[in-house]
Amino acid sequence: MKKVILGLGLVTVLVFVVTVGLSQHKKMFHSQKKLELRLGELEKEVVGLDVSLKKMEKEFDSLQGKEDYAKVYDIDIGDSAVFGPKDAPVTIVEFVDFQCPYCARFHPLVLEALKAYPDKVRAVIKNFPLPFHKEAIPAAKAAFAAGEQGKYWEMANAILIDNSNLNEKAYRSLAKKIGLNSAKFQKDIKEKDGLWQGYIQKDIALGNKIEVRGTPTIYINGRKSRTRNIESFKEEIEAVLREK
Repeated sequence: MKKVILGLGLVTVLVFVVTVGLSQHKKMFHSQKKLELRLGELEKEVVGLDVSLKKMEKEFDSLQGKEDYAKVYDIDIGDSAVFGPKDAPVTIVEFVDFQCPYCARFHPLVLEALKAYPDKVRAVIKNFPLPFHKEAIPAAKAAFAAGEQGKYWEMANAILIDNSNLNEKAYRSLAKKIGLNSAKFQKDIKEKDGLWQGYIQKDIALGNKIEVRGTPTIYINGRKSRTRNIESFKEEIEAVLREK
């Protein structure tokens, strides 16, 4: 009798172990199926993103074809900070959205041009914040606040080196990094907000007037630049210098 009970007990245990095992296996199977489904969804999203990017590239190329690169626009420097000699024969005006990844990508071309032609080129940044970049305006104002201490370009460059995680904390950190008086920086941010908002609105109005369609848009002595590398950028600058 004891053997029968013991046998039944072992059978019960085995049934329990098998049941638990099957249950765990079923859960793993469902988890694997969910993972496979999610991977399939992600693959579709990547393909969709690739299609969207290609569409954007085509639209951009189409838009470029409509541009008149010989046209010279009248661009008022206004209140913008100028980097380089005031009497430089070449003026680069760069319309940027500080949160735009393409601005971060192409801003170094301007910096390289300034290094290559220290006596012949000056540069100006104008703001053209896009509506879907919520940190574009705060970042522009952080640069203006740095400008109150003579370091507009240092802040602008620091922001554009990596604009992937912009926020108030990042601006305070950059202010310390470039050697600003932190207390004055914070004070100016609060007290001069309205003034700088006015500057930004003027830049936007100017951009609309001279047919800025996106960021970055770069002008060399009033002409839109279509360059995408430093070599062709230098060629455009050299062409302007030959005209002088």
